[in-house]
Amino acid sequence: MSRYRGPKLKISRRLGPLPGLTTKKSKKLNLPGKDGNSPDSNKKLTEYGIRLEEKQKLKFNYGLTESQLFRYVKEARRRKGVTGLILLQLLEMRLDTICFTLGFAKSIGQARQLVNHGHITINKKVISIPSFQCRLNDIVGVKNKTISKDLITNNIKNNQIKEIPYNLKFNESNLEATILDYCDRDDVQLNLDELLVIEYYSRR
Repeated sequence: MSRYRGPKLKISRRLGPLPGLTTKKSKKLNLPGKDGNSPDSNKKLTEYGIRLEEKQKLKFNYGLTESQLFRYVKEARRRKGVTGLILLQLLEMRLDTICFTLGFAKSIGQARQLVNHGHITINKKVISIPSFQCRLNDIVGVKNKTISKDLITNNIKNNQIKEIPYNLKFNESNLEATILDYCDRDDVQLNLDELLVIEYYSRR
């Protein structure tokens, strides 16, 4: 299944705020679809529907395909610890997600484009793979080119990130960040119940 490239506001109206997908807000209050205004639009979801909705939040927020998300879930199960938290930590350690968290881009999709175009480095080496899994003590930086530095600097000013998580040490003058630790659950901007995502995949 390919990555979703359709209307983003339509997804956020259905699933709620998804900071990694888009920062825009729709003026429409009803749910998308022809039944969005009908009395039945607020009908109670089944247990499966609730788990599916939480899975969709994760998928669309991080811009993943179904097969990618399933691989992350399998990897989280394989590791020792709380599976739901490990899943979120794996997703937050993706290079495109870290660039978004640092304010290099206004969405994870835009961060993915920055990485694809070769603007981002890991330990001084250009990495063009958005799904690259960063490790502790890695240094995330910007390519030593004027066009790359100007682009990232302007993005940081426009995005105005309120606070960078403690697990990232960011030097704005050098446009470099060191990964000190894995993130805490409270540092994840997305509002969801990750345990329901694990339950969704428990039968596969």
